Amino acid sequence: MDQTLTVSRIGIVGGGFMGSGIAESAARAGVDVTVHEPERQPLDRSQRRIEQSVARAVKGGKLDDAEASALRERIAWTTAFDDLGGCDVVIEAVVEDIAVKGPVFQRLDALLPDAILASNTSSIPIAQIGSWTTDPERVLGLHFFSPVPVMKLVEIVVGLDTDSEVVARAEAFAQQIGKHPIRTKDRSGFIVNMLLVPYLMAAVRMVEEGFASREDIDDGMKLGAGHPMGPLTLCDFIGLDVLYAVSDSLYEEFKQPEYAPPPLLKRMVVSGHHGRKTGRGFYEYPG
Repeated sequence: MDQTLTVSRIGIVGGGFMGSGIAESAARAGVDVTVHEPERQPLDRSQRRIEQSVARAVKGGKLDDAEASALRERIAWTTAFDDLGGCDVVIEAVVEDIAVKGPVFQRLDALLPDAILASNTSSIPIAQIGSWTTDPERVLGLHFFSPVPVMKLVEIVVGLDTDSEVVARAEAFAQQIGKHPIRTKDRSGFIVNMLLVPYLMAAVRMVEEGFASREDIDDGMKLGAGHPMGPLTLCDFIGLDVLYAVSDSLYEEFKQPEYAPPPLLKRMVVSGHHGRKTGRGFYEYPG
C-alpha cells in the first residue's frame, strides 16, 4: 500500500453498536482510535461491548492474548470533543438524524481542517451532510455493515462535491483495516439497501397480510434461495427502527411503493419492538 495513504489515527463520533465495531476493526488492524461520546455512560457501554467481542475472538482462536492486549491499548474513550484533534479520518456514527449529524460535522469542520470527514449513514444524503461544512470536498460516506468486525463490506459513498483524492484515500483506509470497499453514488440506500429494502418490505407485507407464517417465509428464503438467514430474522438483526428509517428515506427520495414501510412496521417500532436489541421483533429473544 502507498504509505502516503496509510492512516495512523482515526476518530469515531458515537460509541454505539456500529461505532464500537468500527473502532474494534480499526484497532485490530493497528490503527489508533479515539471514540467520542458527550457522556461517560455510553463510552462505558462501548468499552464493555468491545471487551466482550475481543474475548470471543480470543476464545475462538482469532486473536491471541498479546494481540488482544495491543488492540485494547489502541483505543481511547473521551467525552472531550477536542480530543479528536489530530485524527487523519473521523467517522461519524451517531443516530440517523440530520439534526444530530449536521452539528457534529460543523464542529469537526472547525476542529480538523485537513482530515477526511466521513459518515456511517445508511440513508441521509452525503450532500446534505457536507452542506454543514465549509469544505464538502472532503466529506463522504463510509457505510459499514453489522457486525462490523465480521462483515467485510464498506460502501464508499461519493457526494456531489467529494474530491477524487479523498475517495482514493478512503478506499485505501478501508483496505488497510481489512475491508472490501465498493463505490456508490450519493443516493438514498446506496447499493445494498436499495436492493435489500424492497425484499425485506415484501416479507413484512406477507406477515401483515397473513399470507404466510414468519417461519415459513424465512425457511422459504433459506432453503429455497440459499440465504444464510430469512428476511424477518434479518429485519430483527438490523433493528426495526433502523430499517424503518432507511425504508422511509428511500420512499421519500424515489416515491416508489416497494420502498414504503408497511403500517405493521411502524406499529412495531412505536411499540418498542425493535428486534434483537429490545428482545422482541418478528421473533422473541429471551434474555
